[in-house]
Amino acid sequence: MLKPFYLALALATASLRVLAAEVEIGIADYRFDHPIVKIAPGDTVRWVNKEKRTSHSVFFFAESLESERLFPGETWSRRFDVPGIYPYRCGPHPEMQGEVMVAPVESSEQAQPAQ
Repeated sequence: MLKPFYLALALATASLRVLAAEVEIGIADYRFDHPIVKIAPGDTVRWVNKEKRTSHSVFFFAESLESERLFPGETWSRRFDVPGIYPYRCGPHPEMQGEVMVAPVESSEQAQPAQ
């Protein structure tokens, strides 16, 4: 008897963004390939060092949070749950800068069923 309830619940949430996304930022040629990204709360950003010989880190100076040193081929991820703007830079190369913008999903940005 609960099947109609579960079906209604599934249909009601079908158009909502229920799965968190992962965004990848490559590091190559002494730069972040997407220096500014906009994500929703709960999303994860993954940095990938695509250099051949150089190591980098991801340093959020406002929070004094820094990844370990990323050697070629290594990755580091961070989940962002709180809306805000998170500027970062490479620890050993401060000229390399980026920004993660975490903003709530607006109704126009919610996933829509395929037509």
